[in-house]
Amino acid sequence: MVQRQLPMFPVGSILVTHDLAIEKRDGKITYFYGTLPVFTHDENDDASFQMITAQFYTNGYVKQMDIARAFGVTPISVKRAVKRYQEQGVQGFYAPKSTRGAAVLTDDVLQIAQQLLSEGQEPCDVADQLNIKRDTFSKAIRAGRLHKNSKKKSRQH
Repeated sequence: MVQRQLPMFPVGSILVTHDLAIEKRDGKITYFYGTLPVFTHDENDDASFQMITAQFYTNGYVKQMDIARAFGVTPISVKRAVKRYQEQGVQGFYAPKSTRGAAVLTDDVLQIAQQLLSEGQEPCDVADQLNIKRDTFSKAIRAGRLHKNSKKKSRQH
């Protein structure tokens, strides 16, 4: 007959569930499951914190609310970490952040756009010609990156 071993956590541990506890010591956080330490990371290592708590949830060791309550994080942040873990695995927490691609209004495009504006074309027409959203184009004008032609066309009757 197998006898269940009672969890015994170090003095000063914070209980997450009856089987899971954490201990903060010397700038490190150690997670204990039952009597065994299962993971350690630096206190300021958010990626490892999110990864291990999402893993604990996915493996059925804790509920999302246990994590939110024990660590003082928002439930939505726990949900996001769990989703990332389920979609990307452990590497999803350590991959470099993806950044935006090149801006639409590069220096070359701005130069062409300014040339067309200086020739007297309307901003909406220039935006359409260059396949740029009109609001992006008008935002560049408001920011002073582009200048409308100040000459008014004379009306002919």
